[in-house]
Amino acid sequence: MATIKIKQTGSPIRRTKDQRATLIGLGLNKMHRVSELEDSPEVRGMIRKVQHMVEVQG
Repeated sequence: MATIKIKQTGSPIRRTKDQRATLIGLGLNKMHRVSELEDSPEVRGMIRKVQHMVEVQG
């Protein structure tokens, strides 16, 4: 299955609880961390929810 790399570029400070939980679900909770997940519709939806705090690398 294809994978996708996600890097956290924004801080979760002053964000809603659901956005913080989404970052944790993606394996991100500190700045500049990179997580590699399989490319699925569920992961794409989570990325879309916090797109202002993450960067998709590939």
